[in-house]
Amino acid sequence: MDFKNIPEERKIQFARLMGGMSRTVQQFLFALFAVGLIVSMDYLVPAKSTFLEVEEAIPDVPWDFKIFEDVDADRPATNELVSYGRRLIMETADYIGPKSSKPFAGNNLDCNSCHLDGGTKPFAAPFVTVPSQFPQFRGRENKEGTLYERINGCMQRSMNGRPLPEDSQELEAMVAYMEWLSFDKPRGNKVRGNKFLPIEYPDRQVDLKRGEEVYAMHCASCHGSDGQGERNIESYTYLYPPLWGPDSYNHGAGMHRVLTAAQFIKGNMPLGTTADEPLLSDEEAYDVAGYINSFTRPLKLNPENDFPDKKLKPLSTPYGPWADSFSQEQHKYGPYGEMAAYYQAKYNLKKTK
Repeated sequence: MDFKNIPEERKIQFARLMGGMSRTVQQFLFALFAVGLIVSMDYLVPAKSTFLEVEEAIPDVPWDFKIFEDVDADRPATNELVSYGRRLIMETADYIGPKSSKPFAGNNLDCNSCHLDGGTKPFAAPFVTVPSQFPQFRGRENKEGTLYERINGCMQRSMNGRPLPEDSQELEAMVAYMEWLSFDKPRGNKVRGNKFLPIEYPDRQVDLKRGEEVYAMHCASCHGSDGQGERNIESYTYLYPPLWGPDSYNHGAGMHRVLTAAQFIKGNMPLGTTADEPLLSDEEAYDVAGYINSFTRPLKLNPENDFPDKKLKPLSTPYGPWADSFSQEQHKYGPYGEMAAYYQAKYNLKKTK
C-alpha cells in the first residue's frame, strides 16, 4: 500500500487509534514487527561457507579471490576434492610423506615449502593459471608434458620420492585445487609473479664465506645453524624446512641450481619478504644460494638422462654432461657471464639461469 495515497482523514483516524492504545499493546505490536523483520532478514542471509578456515589462511592474494565460487554446490564431492588438494599442498608430508599411509614422497617437505602460501604468493611459483598452460614443452624432458607429469617431476626431485599414479585421487585433487585458484583468470594467461624474481647475478664465483655470513644473519634463526629446519608440533611437516641433508630436496631439483635458488631467495626470504621490497641484494642472494647448495643432499637416480638436448640445460645445473667444456665447479658456483656468452654465440640461446 502506498502511504501517500491514503486520504488525510484516514491518517488522522489511524493516529488517534495508535494514541489511544495502551503502552503495552504498542510494545507488543512493535515486538511482533521486529521478530518478523529478523526472520525475513535471516532468510535472506546466505548460508555460511564450510571452508572459512581456507579463506582465512590466504587473505591477501594479489588477484580477485572468491572462496569456492566456482564449485558446484550440488556436487559436494567437488568441494571435498578441492579441499583435499589444498591439504595435500599445505601438509604434503602428513598425507603422502615417507611416514604416511601413502609414502610417495621421500622427504617430509611440503609443496608449500617452495610454492608459498599454498601456491598463491607471487614470485614463489604460484599455481594461479598454471593448469591452462599445459601441455607445456620442458627442456628437462625435451617434450611436451602434462600437468600430471610436471607434478610428478616435483615428486621425484623436490620431494625426493616416486611418481603418483596418474589415476590417483591425489593428482586429481592437486589439479582441482589449482583449477579453483585459477577459475576467474583468462585461460592461458600468466599472472604477474608467475615464476621467481629475476636477479642480476654478479660475474664472479659464489663467495661461500660471504654466503655463510648471510645465512647466519638472515636464515639460521628459522632454518637452524645446521640447516635442518624446525618441525611442526604433532605433524610430520616442517614449520621451517631443512635446506640440506637427508630430508631435503635432492640434487636433481631445480632449487639445487644456484641461480634458481637465488631468484627464489631474493623474492621471498627471509620469510615475509615480498618481491616489491626484497631484503637481500642480488649478490647476497647469489652467495647464500651457493652456500646452501654446497652441502650434501640426496642424489637423484640417473641425472644424466635429464635434458636430452644438452644445450637446453640451465647454466647452473651442477651435474653433467653439458654441451660445453666448462668445469663442474663453474657450473655449480659460477662465474656464469662467460658461459652465457658462449651459449649466445654458439647456439643463439640467451640464458639467464
